[in-house]
Amino acid sequence: MDKIVQVNKSIKKPKKFDFNIVVIGAGSAGLVTSYIAAAVKAKVALIEKQKMGGDCLNTGCVPSKALIKSAKIVHYVTRAREFGFNGGSIDFNFGLVMKRIQRVISTIEPHDSVERYSSLGVDCFQGEAKITSPYTVEVNGQTLTTRNIVIATGAGPFVPSFPGMDKVEYLTTDTIWNLRECPERLVVLGGGPIGSELAQAMSRLGSKVTIVEREDRILSKEDPDVSHMVSEKFKREGIEVLISHNALEFKKDGRHQSIVVEGPGGKKEVEFDKVLFALGRKANVKGFGIEDLGIQLSDRGTVVADSFLRTNYKNIFVCGDVTGPYQFTHTAAHQAWFAAVNALFSPFKKFKVDYSIIPWSTFTDPEVARVGLSETEAKEQGIDFEVTTYGIDDLDRAIAEEEAYGLVKVLTARGKDRILGVTIVGAHAGDTIAEFVLAMKYGIGLNKILGTIHIYPTFAEANKFAAGNWKRAHAPERILKLLEKFHSWRRS
Repeated sequence: MDKIVQVNKSIKKPKKFDFNIVVIGAGSAGLVTSYIAAAVKAKVALIEKQKMGGDCLNTGCVPSKALIKSAKIVHYVTRAREFGFNGGSIDFNFGLVMKRIQRVISTIEPHDSVERYSSLGVDCFQGEAKITSPYTVEVNGQTLTTRNIVIATGAGPFVPSFPGMDKVEYLTTDTIWNLRECPERLVVLGGGPIGSELAQAMSRLGSKVTIVEREDRILSKEDPDVSHMVSEKFKREGIEVLISHNALEFKKDGRHQSIVVEGPGGKKEVEFDKVLFALGRKANVKGFGIEDLGIQLSDRGTVVADSFLRTNYKNIFVCGDVTGPYQFTHTAAHQAWFAAVNALFSPFKKFKVDYSIIPWSTFTDPEVARVGLSETEAKEQGIDFEVTTYGIDDLDRAIAEEEAYGLVKVLTARGKDRILGVTIVGAHAGDTIAEFVLAMKYGIGLNKILGTIHIYPTFAEANKFAAGNWKRAHAPERILKLLEKFHSWRRS
């Protein structure tokens, strides 16, 4: 964690305050902060300059999962013979698929609305916030005085500059939702979770997709065998995956657009109708006063926070994507609890944010879910560990659903059933891993998972079978030999 440099300037503190907390940003982090503050009867203001719900609701988690589901329906039809049908076809309109996504957003929208949060006791302001001092925030020409400020401004798509970029129309993860016609050819820059999810969905909906990834594999934060399983699935579905390729420049000749990339085999020109930037997200740190106040930023451009989520001003807190280190909606909500409680009850009581058990999932097909250490990370950290795997191709429910592909990989401390990390690849991996998240959080080992009844037939049984594989590898040979003699004696 970056070292906090405390501010030593003398700043006049108001004698009383309008609010206990002013929260800037109404994404996951800001909404949860406001909810918690209001729940404990604090006076809280929430300021959002764009749409309530932030990126997750409007341009991130919700629309992408809706798109993935529609694309999966189309894909299932192409697999009709696997399910016992002679064949199948589906008549769909890409514009209607995108219209459905907006309907999904509209259905969820009330959960994050001004009306809901106002009913909870939050003073909601639609407008641009400006922090003018550690105790004052301006919005819509009004100055709000506050004991604490929570910065929850999130992040936006990172779009680097390339030669010729001004000549082409490019998409980001914010603007792709404006499409109403499916591009015939789509280039996706970036093979991380976001790029991989959208690449597969768009391919299934009719685009000829090329992924350009500068690392030697997609999903490079996962173990190589995990990345390989997803990459092979992509290739079988017709997605071109250009790993170890750098984007060099864009070209446009009349209506023809292309990108020049360079990889192990030299330079290559890839034509496209649309190009999507999926190269990560950059923290939103400009335009609301933190630069004037001297709030400290990291080398990554995020707001620096200590273990209590304080900035270099002890009454200005931060949570969510704007600080990291994890850019997940659920992590933002997790941080929000600490930011809210520490802001409201410090110095009487304060809590260090806990990042020890952070799960995540990439919603490709197959899904990839992880909690704790990967095998690669454990090796890099010099940890003495064991690996136990269970192949989902052996799971009855997966076979019945024609989803018999993937694995459960569990890392344990050498000779013990204590779980260090789990990766699951396969259908419903993001749901199935929840048992392991709970187990790691509360110190439950594989023996207890093995001793827990799991409903048959479910995907969750894979967790028990993985625990069974660990148990068989650690069978007490001496005791088993004694038992063999005991049973032999009883037969005599």
